[in-house]
Amino acid sequence: MGLRLKFNLVLVLVFGAGMGVSAYVSHRLLDDNAKQETLRSAGLMMESALSVRGYTVKQVKPLLESQLAENFLPQTVPAYAATETFNNLHVKYPDFTYKEATLNPTNPRNRAVDWESDIVQKFRGDESARELTGERETATGRMLYIARPITIKDPACLACHSVPSAAPASMIRIYGENNGFGWKHMETIGAQVVSVPMSVPLANAQRTFNTFMLSLGGIFLATFIVLNIMLSFLIIQPISQMSAAADKISTGDFDVPEFPARGGDEIGVLANSFNRMRRSLQKAIKLIEG
Repeated sequence: MGLRLKFNLVLVLVFGAGMGVSAYVSHRLLDDNAKQETLRSAGLMMESALSVRGYTVKQVKPLLESQLAENFLPQTVPAYAATETFNNLHVKYPDFTYKEATLNPTNPRNRAVDWESDIVQKFRGDESARELTGERETATGRMLYIARPITIKDPACLACHSVPSAAPASMIRIYGENNGFGWKHMETIGAQVVSVPMSVPLANAQRTFNTFMLSLGGIFLATFIVLNIMLSFLIIQPISQMSAAADKISTGDFDVPEFPARGGDEIGVLANSFNRMRRSLQKAIKLIEG
């Protein structure tokens, strides 16, 4: 096994290990960054929903309070206002969803499906939980969700959701008597759930990863070529020439010219030593022959 082959094997092993570690670390970092970017988007949507709910309670409902006795206006309900706002957003961004998932909702469209029910039950089982995040696979790819509990903190809410007889007749005419009742004060009855697709951030992360690995591979390849050229000109060629000259001298051929000693590196020192050995050997042979 030649010196060049040994050197290249070590170089390939080092570069391969470096590429592997770099790939693992960079992919993990980029994936985490994609997740954090998605979480920021989901958090922004959640805060927007809370803002819509607050605006409805403080500014919309008081203006329409006098009409509620005769005509129930769902626009005065915070959950309805937030859901309708994000339904409009959903038209342009169909993968972004917002839902006030409820176990026993007044409006059937808010009824929690299986995985949403699991989230609500987690909140009901742990009253200290204020937010849950997670990922799930869907037909359109990985989705990240962020959820916050819906807890009946305001006793005024029970006016419409305790028993049917206490609810406005106008609301009963729209939604009936079978849904949205039996709620209790400080009970967690549902969860606000925002779902955001991870496909775009993950695709961006993958493109960045591919570009980084290609660049790193190009740098390693260029380094490999440059090191091989240096190895050839600075080490292998001088040693090969000295080896060929030593073969000739060993047979008594002293017509081989001396090696020029370039610089003070190890190869130059070796060339000087070789030249001294050649001269000494030539003198010794002349003495023996004389």
